[in-house]
Amino acid sequence: MTELKVGIGPSGKNPLRTLTSERPRTTDACEGIGIGGVIVVFSIVGLDKLKIDDVVGAIPVHLFAGIWGTIAVVFYTPDTSLMVQLTAIAAYGVFTFVAAGALWLILKATVGIRVSAEAEMTGLDKAELGMEAYPDFTNG
Repeated sequence: MTELKVGIGPSGKNPLRTLTSERPRTTDACEGIGIGGVIVVFSIVGLDKLKIDDVVGAIPVHLFAGIWGTIAVVFYTPDTSLMVQLTAIAAYGVFTFVAAGALWLILKATVGIRVSAEAEMTGLDKAELGMEAYPDFTNG
């Protein structure tokens, strides 16, 4: 049975960053977590350069470090095939893309996924909450 240990990730707050790259043998956990952590840090920098806003770091943790964790199983589990792991990554990716796309289309058709042009210009804090979130940085 695999022992799972929770640790503190690069942000100092997020144990998911260590869990997503955890591998089956805990003796190798430090190495796997270290590589996963490096992947997360560089992924955050890359997403920032691409101007992709990921406030909570979900893409680096769950996508990039998750892919690493899935591939890393091959290095530490003798009966595992790299092709099986790559197929699993592709299958999960396709499923997630299709399911999320279908969900967004349903939401768009039923309740909508955009705010009004007026709310967008006013700002969502003012439109939805009736107050400025950062009054020191606005003209109003």
